[in-house]
Amino acid sequence: MDTLRILLIHNYYQQSGGEDTEFAAEKKLLRQKEHEVVEFVRHNAEIQEIGHLRVAIDAVWSRYSQHALQRLLQATRPDVAHFHNTFLLISPAAYYACREEGIPVVQTLQNYRLLCPGATFLRDGRVCEDCVGKTIPWPGVLHGCWRGSRVQTSVVMAMLASHRLLGTWQKQVDVYVALTEFARQKFIEGGLPAEKIAIKPNFIYPDPGPGDGSGNYVLFVGRISQEKGIRTLVRAWRKLKEVPLKVAGDGPLMEEIQRASSKGLEILGWRPHDEVLSLIKGARFLVFPSEWYEGFPLAIAEAFACGVPVIASRLGAMAEIVENGRTGLHFEPGNPEDLAAKVEWAWTHPQQMTEMGHEARREYEQKYTAERNYEMLMEIYRRAMGKTTV
Repeated sequence: MDTLRILLIHNYYQQSGGEDTEFAAEKKLLRQKEHEVVEFVRHNAEIQEIGHLRVAIDAVWSRYSQHALQRLLQATRPDVAHFHNTFLLISPAAYYACREEGIPVVQTLQNYRLLCPGATFLRDGRVCEDCVGKTIPWPGVLHGCWRGSRVQTSVVMAMLASHRLLGTWQKQVDVYVALTEFARQKFIEGGLPAEKIAIKPNFIYPDPGPGDGSGNYVLFVGRISQEKGIRTLVRAWRKLKEVPLKVAGDGPLMEEIQRASSKGLEILGWRPHDEVLSLIKGARFLVFPSEWYEGFPLAIAEAFACGVPVIASRLGAMAEIVENGRTGLHFEPGNPEDLAAKVEWAWTHPQQMTEMGHEARREYEQKYTAERNYEMLMEIYRRAMGKTTV
């Protein structure tokens, strides 16, 4: 494809997370491929200066973002506009600015915000889909699913309901990008047009290269919180006498897990990313016991890049990304007995797990490299620009 002028649009969160990381990675990749990248960004840190009433209005329809973006579009005339996040301050009004200027729109679906006010399909530590298919997602307000507040969740509800009634999601976006087939099906179930949803996973760059698994331990990497299955993990390890586990991460349950830790469980706390990669390379396998759907767990993709198999919950994206018996093993989510049984088998069958690690590395090379991701992204842009068909 010829060099493109690409407008990347992103609303940064107050606390940096995976979506911000992926926005930066994709921007860097496009520039390395010598495309011209223009940015339109806002940051939710602005909320402190704007005031809550203005923020509530802007979340539904930000005239400021709409007009500022329209001026940028007129000045730069991009070939395509690629949205990552519009919540809170950019708002879906930005799609209309692109439509008025005749610019194709791509929207990456990094979370489930369009279907769930809390964006996670998670409530009280369990999967919840009560708002799926509802024009007005009132259960989310009833339970205060965003930030534990009914008032703040009402802002999200107003945004979702307004744009469902306007037909924004059906008419104003040319191509949606789901991270997995599981996510694609959920968005179709929630009302997005199936013919507009492409699949493109996140990617790992630079390639860390395969490790050797010589550390003789199992590894957990992630947030120390209920939805990540950390309590299930600890309960499972109480049943495992001879399997050492390293836990890398931090979070709200850290003190509880430190008090409850058992023999063979080593709590490392937060570690810098390069050290995490070294830990992954040395592990016999990674355990990923998450109890919510996840978006696209980078820890699993990093394990695959390092040639390390994964034992994951048989749930959502995890059950899709990890192929049971080929790149790792599945266990019943929230079931410490089943997790312990799978870990015991994996620990006592090193040859089979080594082969799964080779398969995991092949999976990375086929699906999760920067080069493969770039090819998929260019196809999505062609599709949005009307230069290819589904």
